[in-house]
Amino acid sequence: MSKQRILVISSANIDFVQRMRRMPYSGETVIENELMYSYIPGGKGANSAIAFARFGADTVFACKLGHDANGKRLRAIYDREGIDTRYIYEDEETPTGLASILVEDNGKNRIIVYPGANMTLSADDIEDSFTCYPDAVYMQLEIPDEAVIEAARRANEAGIPLFIDAGPARLDFPLDKLGKIEIFSPNESECRIFTGVTPNTEENCLRAAIRLSSLVEAKYIVIKLGDKGAFIYDVGKREYFTVPSEKVEAVDTTAAGDIFTAVMTYVYLQNKDIVSAVKYATCAAATSVTREGASTSIPTRAEVIAYAKAKVAADNDKDNADAVVAEGDE
Repeated sequence: MSKQRILVISSANIDFVQRMRRMPYSGETVIENELMYSYIPGGKGANSAIAFARFGADTVFACKLGHDANGKRLRAIYDREGIDTRYIYEDEETPTGLASILVEDNGKNRIIVYPGANMTLSADDIEDSFTCYPDAVYMQLEIPDEAVIEAARRANEAGIPLFIDAGPARLDFPLDKLGKIEIFSPNESECRIFTGVTPNTEENCLRAAIRLSSLVEAKYIVIKLGDKGAFIYDVGKREYFTVPSEKVEAVDTTAAGDIFTAVMTYVYLQNKDIVSAVKYATCAAATSVTREGASTSIPTRAEVIAYAKAKVAADNDKDNADAVVAEGDE
């Protein structure tokens, strides 16, 4: 079977990662003698594009970088990953995006994003990127609204399935302009912003998913719940499923959601089974949080298959193991 071409239209950043024992209090200065800082490729779109490429998809990435050293470094990294970079554009006046990521000892993070050139991605850039003739379009909301809406419009007009990782969320984002969406996937905080409902119980997850289904024309709503797993809502059938998370020792949760949604999308495109796609994505996310960094934490398909086999073997459920691996490794 030929590879499906996935067009990722989203953001690219350099991540300034600062590791610390704990967050400083207001007015406090903390000196970290043992822990380090680093500059790592990141950005929600770039993380997802690399995840698609490492899983074997024909990955096309459309984004905007600055005409600077960080931009050149990022493009070289995407080339090495085997990503099609023809539709990566440069802005002469605006720097490449930067994310400041503070990571505590427990693996939890706080992120401040300076979008930079990401916010200059235009409708004309989007039009150009569609000349790659994609089989699917994947987006996040870390680029200008007009770019998201234009890409959604073109995907809908061409009958191309559209997948949206719904972050970062804004209460005033025009969700009604996105048209038909195959999977719409916010995390807990994004879900709360869009719906006013905190998805902290199964009942509240269902309430939030139903509310989201009235705001977007999606086939599936998948709410990412971090270490509590994921909630799936089949809009047409009005059915829901819960998938627990994998229990691992988290080192760094940065990019786990980006990896989850990309892997879910990849597997779903292979088998059209939303539950198995989410199960597979939880294995990928679990693998990623045991590693530091954003793009540096993204596993390959072989690594996730190995994790899935080991997990199910430990659960003494061989039939399910074969199913998970077969469904994810088309």
